[in-house]
Amino acid sequence: MMPQSMPKLRPRPRGFTLIELLVAITILAFVAVLGWRGLDGIIRSRDALTTEMAYTRGLQLAFAQLQSDLSSLANSSYLNRRPMIAAENDRITLVRMAMLENEPTRLLVVSYRVRDDGVLVRRESNATRDLRELDTLWQAALSDTGTSASVALQSGVQAMTMRYWADNQWLPASGTAPVSGTGMPTGLEVTLMVRGQEVPLVKSYLLGEL
Repeated sequence: MMPQSMPKLRPRPRGFTLIELLVAITILAFVAVLGWRGLDGIIRSRDALTTEMAYTRGLQLAFAQLQSDLSSLANSSYLNRRPMIAAENDRITLVRMAMLENEPTRLLVVSYRVRDDGVLVRRESNATRDLRELDTLWQAALSDTGTSASVALQSGVQAMTMRYWADNQWLPASGTAPVSGTGMPTGLEVTLMVRGQEVPLVKSYLLGEL
């Protein structure tokens, strides 16, 4: 009688040991931490870039608005030798022309000021053709007693300084500019010191039809 052959035993599938699982989990956790840090860095960089772009856009709009006002600066033929612009630290006051189609030219007083909370604001008076009323509006703008609402242009402004271009040189602006003769400015340089910016922002303008 032939002896029966023993059945062949199939090798049992070998699984992961506990140590191998722990090593795998540790590696996955390390990779996840690295990935989270990288993603967090990307998000922070994006947020910082978005904030910086919004800040830059706000400053560009503020400079563009000032450019529009200065390009329409009233000239002596309208003001009868009254002041057109006064600039000193943290404040610009000017008289500009308001020209609408099929309507006579009118005058209004515009002021820019850096408030104590670091916000650059713009205020515009009602338009008028009466020079005596214009004098009242001018004084109200200089003393911040105007009744018109101010519009916030930019926050985080630490200081605003100005210089006049007159007599072929830059001169510190220190109040009302001469309306004729020596010292009458033909340009204005505005420097803004902005919080978080090491380099100040500088913009130069021509002054209307002085």
